Amino acid sequence: MGEQQTTGSGGFIERWARRIPDPVLLFIAFYVIAFATSLLLGGHSFESMGAGGEMQAYSIRSMAEAEQVRWIFDNALLTNWLGFGGGVLGVILVVILAIGIAEQSGLLSALIKRLALMVPQALLPLLLVLLGILSSLATDAGYLILIPLAGMLYAGLGRNPLIGMAAAFAGVSAGFSANLVPGTPIDVIVGVNAQAFAEAQGVPFAAADGRPLQAATMHYWFMATSTFVLAITGALVTRWFVQPRLEQQPFVVPADLGLGEFALSAAERRGLVGAGIGLLLAAAIIAGLILGPLAPFEDSGGRRVVPYMNNVILLISLAFATVGLGFGIGAGSFRRPQDVVDAMVKQMNTLGYILVLTFFAYNFLGLLTYSGLGAWITYLGGQALLALSLDESPVLLLIGFILATATVNLFIGGLTSKWMLLGPIFVPMLYFVSPTMTPDVVSAAYRVADSSTNVISPMMMYAGIILAFMRRYRPELSFGEMLLMMVPYSLAFLLVWTALLVGFFVLGIPLGF
Repeated sequence: MGEQQTTGSGGFIERWARRIPDPVLLFIAFYVIAFATSLLLGGHSFESMGAGGEMQAYSIRSMAEAEQVRWIFDNALLTNWLGFGGGVLGVILVVILAIGIAEQSGLLSALIKRLALMVPQALLPLLLVLLGILSSLATDAGYLILIPLAGMLYAGLGRNPLIGMAAAFAGVSAGFSANLVPGTPIDVIVGVNAQAFAEAQGVPFAAADGRPLQAATMHYWFMATSTFVLAITGALVTRWFVQPRLEQQPFVVPADLGLGEFALSAAERRGLVGAGIGLLLAAAIIAGLILGPLAPFEDSGGRRVVPYMNNVILLISLAFATVGLGFGIGAGSFRRPQDVVDAMVKQMNTLGYILVLTFFAYNFLGLLTYSGLGAWITYLGGQALLALSLDESPVLLLIGFILATATVNLFIGGLTSKWMLLGPIFVPMLYFVSPTMTPDVVSAAYRVADSSTNVISPMMMYAGIILAFMRRYRPELSFGEMLLMMVPYSLAFLLVWTALLVGFFVLGIPLGF
């Protein structure tokens, strides 16, 4: 698709946002800046409160010294990249492998089609937002299948297809972090990195009541509740704001649309039967593991160990792979073992950017921690917030962090890249300002902010693709008009989701398990 010409505020925002470098280039620049800063501040010492409330001394290393240069080269590959946070990259890749089997088999798109054909017209917006939220298990299925499907559904009903596409887009993008399934790739990326950020600076990876956190499930209750709250919010926004406006606008239905394309094929129906069998098999295997080798026990020190909770990411990945395999065999998309291998390889072929990004991001973060600059930035930020007496207003602190992150999200795309920028600073900083701002609360606030403004960000990677889909029905639609269409969803999600998190926080409701 060629470059789109836009005018007005939408064009201005798009032109301004495109001036921001790619996150990979940002991390390269940050690495250089951090290195140079360590030269200027090398030897500088300061004291900050430790995790237990005691004062702890810190010193900044000059990274130009021979010993520190050797550290950079010795740790660039194994420790700072592949081993960052106890192997965060490996965990992410394993989850994506399992999701790849389910996605490439056709399971996720078939489920979307099946559910979308089972609901009355009046409930379509609610269903589309809900399906969009759930599709975060595999973002391509949401962006590339659900949104075009929503347009076809509305076109088949003789209504403006952009209504359905806007509702689906809101769920897929603005509700990106919420889900009913624990241990999604988003849970893993945010949770495991949050643990790494906390432990790197002595912040206990525990909830406010002292309960140890599980990286993959520490937000589950909050995100499961958010799924229904956001689905209802999105449906109401569609009915009260978006639908009345779009119903008055003209649209066209392409002659080659093929409105019957969203019906399930015979192969997909057979695949769903196979997926059901795969689900039963996966449940039996996981139950056997939980009751057998992964059952809880007490170690030699009398501490209770729960192996299945420590391996919940692998268990969920096993379930995805087994169900996807069952669908692929039933539908005929997996006819031989090599087809399964090809599915995983195809999914991995899309991860080149993540590998490049994490190499520079993790090495920058490793340098930031080792040099002492991360602790120094945390110290300065904490002192500034304490001077504003925000330690006495943790709710305002929480809301302020959400608003700041939501604003940054307009100009820097990518959940992972922004979390790599903000997490290492704010997870320890906000905890030291107020111990109630535990890693699960801070990372949940980040997820709320990062998702809510996705649909109005020109930097969102699927924005141009969604515009192309919508132009099938309204060829003159501009990029700015598409963003303007999504503003009501963004504002409503940000307001309602923030209020929900504040409610959990104030009432002391656990965010997850």
